[in-house]
Amino acid sequence: MYNNAYKGKTVLVTGHTGFKGSWLSIWLTMMGAKVVGYSLDPSSEKGNFMACHLHERLHADVRGDVRDFDSLDSTIRQHRPEIIFHLAAQALVRTAYAEPKLTYETNLMGSLNVLEAVRANDCVKTVVMITSDKCYENVEQIWGYKETDRMGGYDPYSSSKGCAELMISSYRNSYFNPKDYVKHGKAIASVRAGNVIGGGDWSDNRLIPDCIRCIEAGEDVYIRNPIATRPWEHVLEPLSGYLKVGQKLMEDPVKYATSFNFGPHISANKTVHEVVQRMVRYYGKGRIVDASDPNAVHENTLLNLDVTKAYTMLQWEAKWGLQEALEKTVDWYKAALTTPDMYDFCVRQILDHGEHLAQ
Repeated sequence: MYNNAYKGKTVLVTGHTGFKGSWLSIWLTMMGAKVVGYSLDPSSEKGNFMACHLHERLHADVRGDVRDFDSLDSTIRQHRPEIIFHLAAQALVRTAYAEPKLTYETNLMGSLNVLEAVRANDCVKTVVMITSDKCYENVEQIWGYKETDRMGGYDPYSSSKGCAELMISSYRNSYFNPKDYVKHGKAIASVRAGNVIGGGDWSDNRLIPDCIRCIEAGEDVYIRNPIATRPWEHVLEPLSGYLKVGQKLMEDPVKYATSFNFGPHISANKTVHEVVQRMVRYYGKGRIVDASDPNAVHENTLLNLDVTKAYTMLQWEAKWGLQEALEKTVDWYKAALTTPDMYDFCVRQILDHGEHLAQ
């Protein structure tokens, strides 16, 4: 996979105990990378990190906060990673409304600390900064947002990601300019993905885990924003893009030091209600209840990404349609009920996805 670009390399993954970070750490480990994880404690005992006993399989499992520069810098100085994937974040819209200061400190200042640590440590050569599709100024347009569209954000979470993207661009221009690569030797890219689903996500106030909790408890599935449309994709889709960006940055650091969107085919842009309907149908049980609240906090109802740049420059496109993504997701949660160690299950899903990538 990826021309063995990661084999033998020391890779720092911030946020490795989280949903996307744990899947990425598994994939990197499969490819022979020495993964150093830097993150807070897992938020759930049932999440993918714990379900896969991932702490036993990493080169190093470091507990730390990206808001703590000294701790982050010390970890980099000790383990000397060549590559960084920065995923650590406060990733929930509703939590951001309740705790805006925490959200900005984590998503903006945490990203700043990563970039400052990169400046301070010559060992780091390749950096992939993960933000969000919500970084764009959402005007509820029907066509997809391009990487050159305006950054923004109505709510604290979205604007924290927009701010982070502006800062990343500033640092790339000011300190890691591709035109001056021979001087600084560092390549920085930012990547933005749509609504990601998959096994092992147990976050509160997130659609799929909320549904799974209700279904397994025999309770009605309440959905608060049924008409919202999102670019749904399985977690392995954007991760395959992030890994491709990292590979290309190592091969041609000048050309690929830019930003990329990773989203599904337009056919996967479905309403919340249709997604839950399909999931309940595949799971085999569950009853949906419309819990729309006109007084709820603002969430955008329409969002779509243009992935032409990723397709053209990286030859990347999503391989699993929405139905297959939902089936893979439900399969994980069902298996986790009886499987004490989900690592091999995750490896099989990654290999299955890899077969699709090779086709």
